[in-house]
Amino acid sequence: MIYNVRGENIEVTDAIREYVEKKIGKLERYFDTPPTSEVHVNLSVHNDEQKIEVTIPMTDLLLRAEEGHTDLYAAIDLVLDKLERQIRKYKTKINRKFRQQGAAKYVFAEMEKEALNGQAEAEDDTIDIVKKKQFDLKPMDEEEAVLQMDMLGHTFYVFENSDTGDTNVVYKRKDGKYGLIEPNA
Repeated sequence: MIYNVRGENIEVTDAIREYVEKKIGKLERYFDTPPTSEVHVNLSVHNDEQKIEVTIPMTDLLLRAEEGHTDLYAAIDLVLDKLERQIRKYKTKINRKFRQQGAAKYVFAEMEKEALNGQAEAEDDTIDIVKKKQFDLKPMDEEEAVLQMDMLGHTFYVFENSDTGDTNVVYKRKDGKYGLIEPNA
């Protein structure tokens, strides 16, 4: 893995960089072949809280976690725990689904590289679009889209429905259940 470690209000020393690389490198044991993707690590300090955000975009999976703590090294350990839980949880769910369908035992589902995370902010009578994002839609069913949305920690997820070929949106409702938006054809 290629590490891209950035600091905001903090100088990224060699010791911090080595600790991050050592800890995040432990994730390689969950894969048959070591991932060749970039690991984006953002370290920041605000008041007394040290915050770390880790994003690992891979071909079939996007891992993302963030954690805050008063001690930077403790925050790194906590974010590693989150990433490991994500990998185990989704690998188990996806493998269970594929076993039920008779596919290979150790197969990750086709998942999006990135999710739409655009935010619109209304001020007075004008609408300011502060971020635009483009991504490729990959065909998947509703269950896979919900898994990807939960893994990213988002409240909605845009995907191409593998059954209909239409662009759909799954979203998390306030009652904790999920909704699906389909276009009228």
